[in-house]
Amino acid sequence: MSLDGRDPGKQQEAEPQVVRRAKVINRAGLHARPCHALVTTAMRFDSSLEIRAVDRGRSVNGKSILALMTLEVSEGCELEFDGRGPDAEALVEALVKLVVSGFGELPGS
Repeated sequence: MSLDGRDPGKQQEAEPQVVRRAKVINRAGLHARPCHALVTTAMRFDSSLEIRAVDRGRSVNGKSILALMTLEVSEGCELEFDGRGPDAEALVEALVKLVVSGFGELPGS
């Protein structure tokens, strides 16, 4: 038995992982309101989340609004959502829907 209580002889069960991409289509990109919407949505789920700005090659904790804002994502940038945990599928799906909807900032939304 290791110090963390795990049996090193037993293979650990892998957490479910879901990775999907979505392109930012709203003109203002990820300013404060869309970042808040992403983080607020992500916090409803138990799974961990990493968000990567594909064109910049940088990843941040998707449940931290400050970290997310440092990505400085503009219109046309592709985001990659990497969810890991029991509800990763639902987490990533909810975030992709937010992005492809333009965060409600598109004309006629």
